[in-house]
Amino acid sequence: MRKEWIDQAALARPEQGGMSRRSFIKAGTLATGGLVLGFFLPGENKIAQAAGAPKPVFVPNAFLRIAPDNTVTVMVNRLEFGQGVHTALPMLIAEELDADWSQVRGALAPAGDAFKDPAFGMQMTGGSGSVAHSFMQYREIGAKARAMLVQAAAQQWNVKPEQCRTGNGFVIGPAGQKANYGSLADAAMKLPVPATVALKDPKDFRFIGKPAKRLDARAKSDGTQQFGIDVTLPDAKVAVIAHPPVFGARVAKFDATKAKAIKGVLDVFEVPADRGGSGVAVIATGYWPAKQGREALAIEWDTASVEKVSSDKQLAEFAALAKTPGAVAMKADISALRSAPKKISAQYEFPYLAHTPMEPLNCVVDLKADSCTVWAGSQFQTTDHAAIAKTSGLKPEQVTLNTMMAGGGFGRRAVPTSDYIVEAVHVAKAWNATGKGGPVKVVWSREDDVRGGYYRPSYVHRADIGLDAKGNIVAWDHTIVGQSITSGTMFEAFMVKNGVDATTVEGMGAPYDVPLNLSVHSPKVNVPVLWWRSVGSTHTAFVMETLIDEAAHIAGADPVAYRRKLIGEKHKRHLAALDLAVAKSGYGKKKLPKGRAWGVAVHESFNSVVAYVVEASVTQGVPKLHKVTAGVHCNLAVNPLTIEAQVQGAALMALGTTLPGAAITLKDGVVQQQNFGDYTVARMRDMPQVDVHIVPSSDPPTGIGEPGLPPLAPAFANAVFRLTGKRLRKLPFDLQTA
Repeated sequence: MRKEWIDQAALARPEQGGMSRRSFIKAGTLATGGLVLGFFLPGENKIAQAAGAPKPVFVPNAFLRIAPDNTVTVMVNRLEFGQGVHTALPMLIAEELDADWSQVRGALAPAGDAFKDPAFGMQMTGGSGSVAHSFMQYREIGAKARAMLVQAAAQQWNVKPEQCRTGNGFVIGPAGQKANYGSLADAAMKLPVPATVALKDPKDFRFIGKPAKRLDARAKSDGTQQFGIDVTLPDAKVAVIAHPPVFGARVAKFDATKAKAIKGVLDVFEVPADRGGSGVAVIATGYWPAKQGREALAIEWDTASVEKVSSDKQLAEFAALAKTPGAVAMKADISALRSAPKKISAQYEFPYLAHTPMEPLNCVVDLKADSCTVWAGSQFQTTDHAAIAKTSGLKPEQVTLNTMMAGGGFGRRAVPTSDYIVEAVHVAKAWNATGKGGPVKVVWSREDDVRGGYYRPSYVHRADIGLDAKGNIVAWDHTIVGQSITSGTMFEAFMVKNGVDATTVEGMGAPYDVPLNLSVHSPKVNVPVLWWRSVGSTHTAFVMETLIDEAAHIAGADPVAYRRKLIGEKHKRHLAALDLAVAKSGYGKKKLPKGRAWGVAVHESFNSVVAYVVEASVTQGVPKLHKVTAGVHCNLAVNPLTIEAQVQGAALMALGTTLPGAAITLKDGVVQQQNFGDYTVARMRDMPQVDVHIVPSSDPPTGIGEPGLPPLAPAFANAVFRLTGKRLRKLPFDLQTA
């Protein structure tokens, strides 16, 4: 256990990106008053275990400060980029602390061992695990702080702690004595941290489970919120990088004469780029002259030694591979396939997808001889911190990584190679080498973001399904072809088994009781790939839910009833989510307007289940989604408002994958899309009505940031089939070739 002092003002100083870990500790000699808690909580530390490392040393995982003015500041050990953890995690502490919610604040924690995810042993935001993994961790922080405050008050009043109670930021004594937490904080911090505490019974929750408006809403609404791209340091320069047109290519030679002639351009130099390539950095007094300077460059690229992917050729190669057995992921007896009286044979195609967060990638680096301070919206603070140290040549303790609020990410800010951050450090090193030095802000344009990788992999699925005379599935042979996301990363040791990347096959099979024989091919391709919101379920849910729907049609069964039968009693959460969505939508009871049809899908990802019942139409060959009713089972809903927002956002993002132009394609190694003009994302005009309903539960919460995405596209596709009789086998939708 450990207690420290902390500077409240520094935590709330957004223009400096919050407090660095080093400053956090140093503040112990400067602050005056307040209770600060940090303590050890054992986690599974799956990465370390998989790597065969010795038993990890657990460091403080979270911090809480109660200041003399009664404000409660919670250090959020994640990246906040729209998902709501800046509010949900403080809610957990506030609940057990019995705090006054109006006095609770959130602050994004810098990179540091104190803030590692208890389940993964690294500081990260991903896998919809923020609330799920820190649920008990943050509640215990609040409960232990409350116990210490009660003890301090009891000593002051000369009563027993059990005679005291708490409420709304106060300790109340047996004779009506009352002291706010701020007045007790100094005394409380001198007490030992209790080893164990009793947590609240869910029936007594005041905050958890109740809708809470976001703590960061006002700042984001009035423009005062500082995102990574807003960080401006005195005398900072801005740089942009000309990346190679083919991944891994290098600069052969370049002429910077015209670029250097542009007012504001200060220097141009070659820098290492991701995947062994190189690029040309233009550094200037601002973004616009840097961008103009880059456009004026004359660069010759050496692409001779790198593979040049073309999408059409790759699709043909993947389709051929899909007809052959791959590495075995699931084994089942499919001998009944040959003699089955009814069959389904299908090939599915999925393109590469870009993340395109609203805030493009950016990173500010202040590199000095003995230190390096970085400001970035990092999803992988532990990985990025280590990469900064390695690239800069400094010791880890000389590096500070400040976590900035980010405008989206969807996985793109969680890169095992730390590509955009490493490039920024290289630019800072090169700038320092000129003898000038000072902070450098590297900014990616939207075009850089769309063309610069990383992407959700492209996949091909082949399925052969046999059904008996009654429409029961008796055999299912399935092959998936697509690049592995985790091979070559720190996750490979426990995510890749017998040649099968778990992210490739997640979402296949369960909850349906079917004999699924599944194999996988993971070809090596010169296109950088990465998780994309909901990872493998982005394609597996579409395949599973459209094929189950097709089987129901062949069986002459209602698609909901057919699913219920296959799900059975083993998967009660699936049934609960499905039944809730069906009941709230009016499916089977409400008469739809002429030209509309129902579509249904249900899928589990990140331990949460989302079922959709949708209403859609098709006009002149163009599908239109009108209404979505969601049934969500994520166990305990910490903040129902956050869950509603996440499901609505995920549904819209999923809808975007169905729209024409929602694909990254390559020709001779070059990405053909550049911006939203030729890479489609869903827009406001596409947004359907989305009603979200949550299955009541008091079980510990599961993930919610991603599970709302996978079942939307298949539910939409199933509705389109009922309108057109055409089965959609690829994303984005194309009724002309269906």
